[in-house]
Amino acid sequence: MATKTKAAAKPEKVRYSDEELQEFKALILEKLEQAKKEYDVLKGVVNHTSSNDTEDTSPTFKVMEEGASALSKEEVGQLAARQYKFIQNLEAALIRIENKTYGICRETGKLIPKERLKLVPHATLSVEAKERINK
Repeated sequence: MATKTKAAAKPEKVRYSDEELQEFKALILEKLEQAKKEYDVLKGVVNHTSSNDTEDTSPTFKVMEEGASALSKEEVGQLAARQYKFIQNLEAALIRIENKTYGICRETGKLIPKERLKLVPHATLSVEAKERINK
């Protein structure tokens, strides 16, 4: 009797369907486009390509302003680096979609819930696996 119940049980899903993968691909492409725009803005701020003022050429005698300006450039540089890493992670997610391995936890081998992937489309770990690693 127990074997009939097991046979009738729905097998655990091992990967997302092609249709589901296409939905995730559309979401990732949208996020990727936005991330690249934001990265370009940040890069422009760091490189001063987005301003036509005399900030680079005018002498300044206010040391505090220079310090604040340098800190701000450093912070923007860090934000740009984080944004670049985010872009790389999104591009890697697109590769996993093409390989049909997208949404599979790299630690447990189980599917990452859709809800998590919609919030963090580049996730490679389930919440449980991430919590185990961070302990």
